[in-house]
Amino acid sequence: MKTLRTPITLLSIAALALLAACQDKHEPVATAPMPIIQNNQLRYPAGHPQLPLLVSTPATQAESVSIELPAKLVWNEEKTQRVFPAFNGRVTRISADVGQTVKAGQVLAELASPEFGAAQADTSRAQAEATLAKLALQRQRDLFEAGVVARKDLEQAEAEAARTQAEVARAQARTSLYGGGTSVNQQLGLRSDMAGVVVERNLNPGQEVRTDSAGSPLFVVSDPSTLWVSIDAHEADVLDLRPGARVVLQVPTLPDQKLEAVISAVTDQIDPTTRTIKVRATVVNPKRLLKSEMLATVRYERQVGHSVQVPATAVFLRGTQHYVFVQSQPGVFEPRDVKVSYEGAKQVMLSEGLKSGEQVVVQNGLLLARELRIAQDAAHSNEPAKP
Repeated sequence: MKTLRTPITLLSIAALALLAACQDKHEPVATAPMPIIQNNQLRYPAGHPQLPLLVSTPATQAESVSIELPAKLVWNEEKTQRVFPAFNGRVTRISADVGQTVKAGQVLAELASPEFGAAQADTSRAQAEATLAKLALQRQRDLFEAGVVARKDLEQAEAEAARTQAEVARAQARTSLYGGGTSVNQQLGLRSDMAGVVVERNLNPGQEVRTDSAGSPLFVVSDPSTLWVSIDAHEADVLDLRPGARVVLQVPTLPDQKLEAVISAVTDQIDPTTRTIKVRATVVNPKRLLKSEMLATVRYERQVGHSVQVPATAVFLRGTQHYVFVQSQPGVFEPRDVKVSYEGAKQVMLSEGLKSGEQVVVQNGLLLARELRIAQDAAHSNEPAKP
């Protein structure tokens, strides 16, 4: 038996569908009123949802600013020796290693060097020729006194004796410079000419070394009681970083150490790639806690006179003019042109346009600049047309 749908039933279904459609509609959400501009001031109504985003802080009076510059520790080159081979040869013995303290003149390693043996042989041959020339000179003197030979022969013998003595002096100076004696043993000693610590070793037993190789030195000996600090400074820093000036050295791995370095030299050229000037300082290292190639930061105080200090996030640039947003009262913000005397990564010093204690916006200043521009455009569009 079929059930018949009455018109009343169909009307009920249509009414319910219409009611459900009406319930799905969202209620209109009230938007926050836009700020208005008055006397070049952006005014927000009380309770505006953007006000908590516009964080401000008071400007502070300052006469100096702390400057931080990147730096690196390197060996003191005035107390560092790099040992290279003077002759080709093969390593036969190594008597010094990294970290070992050595004295001036101490042998670090020995090479078997035929070239050095040839130099030793030259010294022995020069000594033999000098001895022979000396005997010949004595004979010529005896003969000259007896009237047998002419003065010319005596003078020639004297000249030959002087030449051989000069050759002995030259040959001995060459071999003694590298520790060679009178015997020919081909043993070349690599010596340290200064007292210090072996900080680098680049040879192994049996290794063949050559004088024409452009590699690293065989040994590096340095006195680590003092180190150099290589600083990358800017042009404005040169006036303060003069020889004799003192700076604070901060090493990330030694946060509790109070270190002071003294400026010793400043280069006269700017690096064309980094646009920085190399400045050298010296730091004492009695406990040897500082190591070469450590990265560090150098800090010093630069005098800026009577200035106002604000965070860098508070300063904006419009063309060539810097400006800040000053909060004169709650909800009222005013753009203010300022003159920058120093601009750092975190702090900016202002010499004009702002007083100490005035509130400047330090967060979401770009949002405030956008709202100001919108308000200015709206104010200009509402101006009556000029006849």
